[in-house]
Amino acid sequence: MAEPLRNYQTRVGAPAYADASIDQGLRSYMIAVYNLMALGLAITGFAAFGTMALVTTSDPSAAVATLGNGKMLTNLGVALYGSPLRWVIMLAPLAFVFFLSFRVHKMSVSAAQTTFWAFAALMGISLSSIFLVYTPASIVQTFFVTAASFGALSLWGYTTKRDLTGMGSFLFMGLIGLIIAMVVNIFLASSALQFAISAIGVLIFAGLTAYDTQQIKEMYYAGDDDVVHGRKAIMGALRLYLDFINMFMFLLQFLGNRE
Repeated sequence: MAEPLRNYQTRVGAPAYADASIDQGLRSYMIAVYNLMALGLAITGFAAFGTMALVTTSDPSAAVATLGNGKMLTNLGVALYGSPLRWVIMLAPLAFVFFLSFRVHKMSVSAAQTTFWAFAALMGISLSSIFLVYTPASIVQTFFVTAASFGALSLWGYTTKRDLTGMGSFLFMGLIGLIIAMVVNIFLASSALQFAISAIGVLIFAGLTAYDTQQIKEMYYAGDDDVVHGRKAIMGALRLYLDFINMFMFLLQFLGNRE
């Protein structure tokens, strides 16, 4: 949206400082999006590490259950991973996403941010189970691979002059197919299908990272007030956060070393 506005100002002979003002506003907007996303990821990481410290123990006398890989669970661990509570932990982040998506236009910026932080924390609790499956070293390695890939793809989405709208429609259709395949594989438990799901998932969310970055950039409008600006930044951060987390999880299935 900023580009047509810049062109219009040039045509009517607006002062040159208008372009600089719009460009500075766009940079500030995108920095706010990335900062919110990064803080959300940090909250998720701390929540995951903190949860894992509470649900596992190295003291056999304090263990309530022992997994096949030798990990010992506390009472909280058994409740989180071995009771119906695990479904609440798994589905609660999704509920937060829908709530924020449908209600953000009626929320204050502070309330929307608080909801985003709560969502990130719940996501961390939900993702804590990866520490029971994969080695810490492989999780850290996959995180840095994801961060490097995400950064390159997001930069391309921000700088490219190509319209990615058509690619976004194709990726959305692919995402629907991916979700259906994941549900089917719950019953089939096919390792070959799981490999294909992981590979396709990485490609889809790699493409969505570039597409969403361009869309978030296009959402910027110099005439927005602080409230609208803040809401857009939060929703942009949520979109990129989800792209990052999903790309990380699919890459972990490739690069992660199991316990």
